[in-house]
Amino acid sequence: MCAHVLVAEDDEKQAELIRRSLLQEGHTATVVHDGGAALDEVRRHKPDLVVLDLMLPVLDGFGVCRVLRRDDDIPVLMLTARSAEEDVLLGLELGADDYMTKPYSPRELMARIRTVLRRSGRPADEQDRAVRAAGITVDPVRHEVHCDGARVECTPGEYEILRAMTADPERVFSRRQLLQCTRGIDRASTERAIDVHIMNLRKKIEPDPRRPVRLLTVFGVGYKLSGGRG
Repeated sequence: MCAHVLVAEDDEKQAELIRRSLLQEGHTATVVHDGGAALDEVRRHKPDLVVLDLMLPVLDGFGVCRVLRRDDDIPVLMLTARSAEEDVLLGLELGADDYMTKPYSPRELMARIRTVLRRSGRPADEQDRAVRAAGITVDPVRHEVHCDGARVECTPGEYEILRAMTADPERVFSRRQLLQCTRGIDRASTERAIDVHIMNLRKKIEPDPRRPVRLLTVFGVGYKLSGGRG
């Protein structure tokens, strides 16, 4: 699966730029604007990487990093306008995996994120590998979906749902878990919106959408992709 990246940045325009860049790379992204919210999000959803601005309100990036390193091993890439050597050293001493000073290019930031994820052994190591199950192939490199050899046009949300389910066939996903797969793509999305995505996907991948054999409902729980790998 793609990586889920938490972006903790108080500059809303900068945060949105990072979010969009992450989506273009095939990741999912959650954005918060203060250090307290960042720690809350980590405890709730445990992202694969935190892009952490140093000058955050409530609790600054140093404080967030201290807590993360005390409680977890989530990779951290620090961002700051402060380039003094002592700040860089302190960030690294606290356990930041990498450190970038502003201004920076989105392209460079994405390259550094890929490097951190690769070093950490997080799911992004697998992000270039196509996954296959139930006759469906999801190719992250080309950002394409094929069903029984025919290309399927998917919305970004549908793509992320299929990507998650194809990587783990027969697993039952709750609506909340599938919503997490689409976080950052449609911030207005709700758990009920997952039902709409599933309905639309059935029209695209099922021989008879009214009698699905691939994308099955598990009543009272959620949905699963049935058919096994390959």
